[in-house]
Amino acid sequence: MRIIIVPGWRDSGPGHWQSLWAEQLAGAERVQQDDWITPNRQAWVASIARTILQQDEPVVVVAHSLGCIATAHLPAEAVEQIQGALLVAPADPERRAVLSDFAPVPFQKLPYRTILVASSHDPYCPVRLAGAYARAWGSEFVRLQDAGHINTESGHGEWPLGMTLLQSLAGHAGPASSGHNPSIPELSSLPFGSLNTA
Repeated sequence: MRIIIVPGWRDSGPGHWQSLWAEQLAGAERVQQDDWITPNRQAWVASIARTILQQDEPVVVVAHSLGCIATAHLPAEAVEQIQGALLVAPADPERRAVLSDFAPVPFQKLPYRTILVASSHDPYCPVRLAGAYARAWGSEFVRLQDAGHINTESGHGEWPLGMTLLQSLAGHAGPASSGHNPSIPELSSLPFGSLNTA
């Protein structure tokens, strides 16, 4: 199964967990955008869709920040090829004018399994809104305590919890489930800080 890495606004730098995973995961494809600074929804969504449709097998999307919102905007032909998605620290495009082209955010259930990870202290999106995204999209919700934007600045380099979640997702990807994956609550016993599932 192919991993498609979808960075957010301003891309993910060399120390970011997305960049490290792109180097570590065999066959991972990283989406490239022509303009990382002034993002255009149509162009971003087209780049993600094109990357997905170029694959000859089902994909698991690993998106961060604005990449999560762009993923929610994907057209049906790209969505059909997605088997699962790890959506980390989704952005609120209404909080910054430069991201406003991505509003309104789609609030319909995604037809593939998703895990949404959000922080209780994210400067780019209130955790309450992230929870609303999770409910609307049908995502399993992992809430981290005081984890910032879950990026390099908040100390998330290798981010082993994220890799564990990705492995769980890739191993059980498929149609969106109506219940919770029993493996997710067990993660609270791992040494990655406090987390809650909903």
